Amino acid sequence: MVENSNPLNKYFRQPSIYISLPSGMSYPPHVIQPTKTGELGVMPMTAKDEIRFKTPDALMNGQGIVDVIQSCIPDIKDAWQIKAYDLDTILMSIRIATYGETMDISFKVPVTNEEVSHTLNLPALLDDIKRQQMKNELVLKDGLKFTIRPLTYRDITTVSMRTFQEQKMYASIQESTMSEEEKTKKFDDAFKSLTELGTTIMLKNVEKITTPDGTEVTDPEQIKEFIDNATTTLITELQELLNGIRTQGSVKPVKLKATEEQIKNGAPANYEVPVTFDTANFFV
Repeated sequence: MVENSNPLNKYFRQPSIYISLPSGMSYPPHVIQPTKTGELGVMPMTAKDEIRFKTPDALMNGQGIVDVIQSCIPDIKDAWQIKAYDLDTILMSIRIATYGETMDISFKVPVTNEEVSHTLNLPALLDDIKRQQMKNELVLKDGLKFTIRPLTYRDITTVSMRTFQEQKMYASIQESTMSEEEKTKKFDDAFKSLTELGTTIMLKNVEKITTPDGTEVTDPEQIKEFIDNATTTLITELQELLNGIRTQGSVKPVKLKATEEQIKNGAPANYEVPVTFDTANFFV
């Protein structure tokens, strides 16, 4: 190995914290390089990383997040393939490594709409995620058992991009001068596209189906045929259970108490605030 002869190399960034991932380290080496300890070193963001994180187009298509993750956690070689369960832990760890252990979030108190802020303890949130028990199976009322494959960051980005594009198209159709008949056709096409996207994501989530008699089905075509021909009731039940599993590894909403003054103004005594990691709160 060639040593770095730059006399400034001792001032280069170094890992500030080490993390384990909620889903474990069960990744192929081209996605995450195995480490001796099973933990990943997390370095602070560079100025270049901050610019990437603040570029709207790069954030929208996911490339900015991917570049920053791979810059700050060099053992992650292909962030597109990171499981959704691990994303909040990764982003929080980068935030901690760069700016410290606290993060302020701003929100409006329910009913009163008073703008307030709250300081989060990020290591405590990481500990909360560690205590979550990850599940990869769900069972429907009729006894069908589904083995779940986690969605990847690429899957999530694809859904977000497609949904955003369809919403833009809806808005443009509403404002267009085309006839009502043409608008109806465009709306129908957009609805079909979103429905197909939902089915595609559901199929990506399902690795195996086991029938009550123990028959295992792993053929993607057979699983797709089943999804296409299942009842609305079954698909609704499956979707609700999948939605619950997809939140694994994510930061739960923060539970807060209203002040006496806020309660007098109509606010509930207790309420929850969702925690998201975006450009509005990620940077100091």
